[in-house]
Amino acid sequence: MYDPEFSLEYDRFDPEAEGLRESMTSTGNGYFCTRGAAEWEDTGEVHYPGTYAHRCYNRETTIMGGSPVHNEDLVNLPNWLVLKLRIDGEDAIRLSNAEVLSYRHVYDIRTATVIREVRFRDRNGRETSLVSRRFVSMAHSHQGALEWTLTPENWAGRVEIVSAIDGRVSNRAVARYRDLEGRHLDPVTPRTFGPDTIALKVQIRQSDIYIAQAARTRVFSGSNTEPIDVDRDLYQMEDYIQQVLAFDVAEGSAVRVEKIVSMFTSRDDAITEPLASAGRHVLRYSDFAAAWDEHAAAWDELWDVCDIRLPREPRTQLLLRLHVSHVLQVCSRHTSRLDAGVPARGLNGEAYRGHVFWDELYVYPFLDLRIPEVTKGLIMYRYRRLSEAQAAATEAGYRGAMYPWQSGSDGTEETQLVHLNPLSGLWDPDLSRHQRHVSAAIFYNVWRYYQATDDFEFLADQGAEMMLEITRFWASIAEYNPERDRYEIHGVMGPDEFHERYPDSDEAGLHNNAYTNVMVAWIAAKAIEVLELLSTSRQTALRAALRVTNEELHRWSEMSRKMFVPFHDGVISQFEGYEKLDEIDWDHYRAEYSNIQRMDRILRAEGHDPNRFKVSKQADAVMLFFLFDDNELRPIFERLRYEYDRDLVRRTVDYYDERSSHGSTLSFVAYAGVLAGFDPESSWERFKVALESDVSDLQGGTTKEGIHMGVMAGTLDLVQRYYVGARIYDGVLVFRPRLLPHLDGVSFSMRYRGTPLRVQISGETLTVRAEAEGFRVPVQVGVNGETVQLGAGQSHEFRVPTAPLPA
Repeated sequence: MYDPEFSLEYDRFDPEAEGLRESMTSTGNGYFCTRGAAEWEDTGEVHYPGTYAHRCYNRETTIMGGSPVHNEDLVNLPNWLVLKLRIDGEDAIRLSNAEVLSYRHVYDIRTATVIREVRFRDRNGRETSLVSRRFVSMAHSHQGALEWTLTPENWAGRVEIVSAIDGRVSNRAVARYRDLEGRHLDPVTPRTFGPDTIALKVQIRQSDIYIAQAARTRVFSGSNTEPIDVDRDLYQMEDYIQQVLAFDVAEGSAVRVEKIVSMFTSRDDAITEPLASAGRHVLRYSDFAAAWDEHAAAWDELWDVCDIRLPREPRTQLLLRLHVSHVLQVCSRHTSRLDAGVPARGLNGEAYRGHVFWDELYVYPFLDLRIPEVTKGLIMYRYRRLSEAQAAATEAGYRGAMYPWQSGSDGTEETQLVHLNPLSGLWDPDLSRHQRHVSAAIFYNVWRYYQATDDFEFLADQGAEMMLEITRFWASIAEYNPERDRYEIHGVMGPDEFHERYPDSDEAGLHNNAYTNVMVAWIAAKAIEVLELLSTSRQTALRAALRVTNEELHRWSEMSRKMFVPFHDGVISQFEGYEKLDEIDWDHYRAEYSNIQRMDRILRAEGHDPNRFKVSKQADAVMLFFLFDDNELRPIFERLRYEYDRDLVRRTVDYYDERSSHGSTLSFVAYAGVLAGFDPESSWERFKVALESDVSDLQGGTTKEGIHMGVMAGTLDLVQRYYVGARIYDGVLVFRPRLLPHLDGVSFSMRYRGTPLRVQISGETLTVRAEAEGFRVPVQVGVNGETVQLGAGQSHEFRVPTAPLPA
């Protein structure tokens, strides 16, 4: 039996659901990740084995209608899984050519191990049981391992095990991309390293990255630790290599097959070249059992700091842990050593082409307060691409740093100019590169990381430079309107995405997106504050290097006080002119379509322009209340000389909730967060939808193309930041718990400014303990106006009311 608190289980094979299950049972370690496809199955309509690694992008061109279309993709790397069973020389066993007697597919969340237990009867009546276990090692970043336990139940005979590395792969997972070039690998060479080890080296075509995998396959009898002698035949091509291992089996006697794999790329440090490294390392690796023990120990260490216990809510508990596991598969301590960003769809699918968006905004809060070194490494991905963002701003006629909406290998804009509408079959213009708010998100992420860690060296050496250049960009894109005595920003899109331009306008973008303008007002003030935090010498050097003038600082100060924010009918307008758009007949569309989340595609397929309607894909103006609480947002609005009260928040949230299709699952996270303060039960319902969105594939087929990193991490942040209410104010970690009936018994670890903390709620008591082991500095924590300082080993109990606290 598997631990029900750490197991995602499927008890029958369902071809239609297999793509989703392969995504949900992927296993990775922050360096590379492999989908949970069965080793014995080939790529087709049902199965899609895929392996992806940070930094392995390739740019290709497709000619469509005589025009070149350029795309950069995260590359599907050679398939190291291939392990097939042949009995007495017959065709390899697949689920489609055998009678399945029993089937279980399990994802062990605690160790990110995928397990299949299958009993089958072949066409000759032979009954066989097969248990497969597989992991990508969290202990050794380059290691993967696979184990079969094979038992002939009513027969004896000769079997052959085909163990291969297949480089004949392409990017074909996303149906709407299949008209675009998906070949990214060129063959280099197959090779062997001794009698039991095969290897393959390929080259990514345009980016010239070399990938090498080596696989050591051995057979063991029962529990014996010494491999048995088998006959081996080798077959190889330029882009494929296999060994066939032949041996006899006896009725009722189990044999084990171990396939241990090593993968390196030419981007790795401390290697001569990847093929030699892959071969050398795989020969050093221990057997499966010892390798799994090391892997499990590495995960145990991560769970010590990342687990969230919610004992009263078993389903919620399970899904939170599933999300922790997937976030750490993509963003682990291994990742912090790489030049890697956060792909919005993780490392287990090809949706969004593996690009890095603003979704990292939802990922970092969980990491900031647990393994902040990972956040720092991921932010460095942005810092290393600062010069590219500066060049992009210059080319667009601006100053400072303008980060791309979609980023890949080098930080240039990877957003397509067209995208396919699967409902209409037409390629529509894609204007989403005008979502300049990605630069605001990066600024926000740097500041929140500094708040959580007090990493002043990073702020002074890299963070401040990014923040000042981002502020400079916003100052250059903003225009002063003397009639209003306000600064305005034109030609941008907000997070909503359904509104790309005004109706009947050929000009891309909108005027005065409220989310963007308020973020810019905050940024303008915060940039001056950051500059003042620096030492005089560093401040002088940085200003000299960036040529920041007093006139610029004056403009930033003015923008912090004079950004224009549109309002209508007592709510914040999503953008200027929003009130002039047409209302939509929601009842009609809900009756007509089973899923209306992508209302933009539905409207376009019907010949309508989504820009004409008050319909949003996701939280836009509402995002302000998600990123900032009342203590932070009120001073921003007051500095801008706009009235701000709690009713404004509720009116605005309710207004857009009625007009949102929640076409992005991120929207459920944002609304759950903002509703926590005044509609806790509605908040909890949105939270549960967000929790289920991937595992239950609520968007109807998107999760098989890759998990949603922002949503998974966002649900963890909801517990931490919105329900337990952990926020940082002036160096004090403050807790403001809400939804206490759901939270009774919740506990988790945190790491605030280097000091490990343990947080627990029991009844009406919230306890915070500063752990003695790993203690760095005393920290201040507070609840409901009571603030205490905790030293090593000290704890404090705070009384918390059962009713929700105001935000």
